[in-house]
Amino acid sequence: MSISEVDLKKIIKQGTSEQIALLPSDVPSSDLTDTIVAMANCSGGKIIVGIKNQAIIGVTNAGSLCNQIIDGALSLSPTLIMSMPTTTIINSKKLIVADIPKGLPHVYSHQGRYLQRNGTENTPILPNDLRRLMMQRCEFSFEAEIAHNSTLDDIDWQQAEQYAKRLTGMSQATTQDILYQRGCLVKQDKKFIPTHAGILLFGKSPQQFIRSSEITAVRFAGESMSDTFNRQDITGTLAEQIQRAETFLIDHLRKSVRLNDKMQREEDYEFPMQAVRELVVNAVAHRDYSIQGDNIRLFMYSNHMEIHSPGSLPGPMTIENLKEERFSRNPIIVQILSDMGFIERLGYGVDRVIELMQSQGHDAPAFNNSSHGFKVTLTKNHTDTKTVSAGHDNSPQEILHFNGEYEGQEINSRQEAALVYLHKQANSRITNSNLKSMFPEVHPETIRRDLVDLVNKDILKKMGQKRGSYYILANDD
Repeated sequence: MSISEVDLKKIIKQGTSEQIALLPSDVPSSDLTDTIVAMANCSGGKIIVGIKNQAIIGVTNAGSLCNQIIDGALSLSPTLIMSMPTTTIINSKKLIVADIPKGLPHVYSHQGRYLQRNGTENTPILPNDLRRLMMQRCEFSFEAEIAHNSTLDDIDWQQAEQYAKRLTGMSQATTQDILYQRGCLVKQDKKFIPTHAGILLFGKSPQQFIRSSEITAVRFAGESMSDTFNRQDITGTLAEQIQRAETFLIDHLRKSVRLNDKMQREEDYEFPMQAVRELVVNAVAHRDYSIQGDNIRLFMYSNHMEIHSPGSLPGPMTIENLKEERFSRNPIIVQILSDMGFIERLGYGVDRVIELMQSQGHDAPAFNNSSHGFKVTLTKNHTDTKTVSAGHDNSPQEILHFNGEYEGQEINSRQEAALVYLHKQANSRITNSNLKSMFPEVHPETIRRDLVDLVNKDILKKMGQKRGSYYILANDD
């Protein structure tokens, strides 16, 4: 891709970095190739030839240097196919610019050496880092590896059989055969042994074998971490984690409550539940399970929420192509969660999440990808306010966005409904029966306690005695 003279001058002025290599025209072919392989194993970059000590010297053998660069890329294992280097003239000096793309699908070596960019240097990749990089780029798969010290007794066969019954066209196969075909079991010395995927999906105790394969869900009271929070460490199989995380979301996502013309309550979560669920499922399906010092984190704050997933985007996935590219580091897990009805096999649902967020008046999610992990941030695009709009008969209708708080005090969804009821112009009082009619499934004693709690918080005032009692807003008397 061509680059303007102005931009190229800015890059040269900034100097050599992890993604920029400024090389002289007499650079040895071996150094040139080392730089290509090191950038290919990291996040790509630009090689600019014709620079010495950040001074533009130029080259006289442009054709030969371009051939050296292409030959170097072709000499890698596996072969790196890259675009032709370009020739640019600055200050009457000819420079060679070669682009090494980011998001490459393989790990590259030259003459048996695996290199990476470390600051401004090309350095060897240490064995543990090399293994991690190979997993990240799916040269081999952690999910398909044998779960060390596991046996068939570590599989919950009741869950496995329930899964097998969901599949069509496999009625003649045993549950064990189905798990083998799906990659949850492998054969070793004529014995079936669970893989990491098999343990994560059907294990009796997945966290015993794969540490940190869990979700930490936290609801903080304010806009940042504090000592006031509700926390749940969600363990179990991946399907169980998704279900338990959804329950946590239902319990802890704040709701805006309103009453329609028929006095029926309607609730909107502060974020679209479908969007949040999609992001949680994606995190469970696509995280890097080889990272056992970190887990999925689901953090909810008063003005935003974050979903952290261990491991950077896999293979050719980047922030830029996130909506279009389709690639998974865990194809076994993705397939089985798809069979179970949790996810669409061919999509990541990013478009759907963006659409749902914007339909509720929020900005699109913010995505952040680093070597440590992938994070999605959802931010509310409004404050908690009371607004007035017209009903179907054009009469004023108040819609309250309490989001779990009223005048600085925490309230539940039933209490929100009571306050919404009282803020409608036609209603100056509420009784136990009124609130009970909105929540017929709730015990009458719970309804009574909800109203009493609002009195204790000086939000409501009780009027009358026993059967004739009712409640009004405390600031209305």
